[in-house]
Amino acid sequence: MIMNFLHYDLQLSPDQVVEVTLDKQANVRLLDETNYAKYKRGERHQYYGGLTKVSPAHLRPPRAGKWHLVIDLGGYPGTVRASVRTIGA
Repeated sequence: MIMNFLHYDLQLSPDQVVEVTLDKQANVRLLDETNYAKYKRGERHQYYGGLTKVSPAHLRPPRAGKWHLVIDLGGYPGTVRASVRTIGA
């Protein structure tokens, strides 16, 4: 199975917010290293976020570190456009 998704590497702290603006509804997930690897393998994984119907979406990491922001259409055909920015320190 080929997975199509947008991916952003982010270095975040808990006092930052990730703002994601979408042109249509999509799944927006914030994952740590371990769960990003599981996501790529199609395994069960844990994440912050989920199906986003209202844009912009705001996600806050629970701890400092490297995070992966993934945006996908859940296997449905099509494309999604997104812009991502961090807000805060």
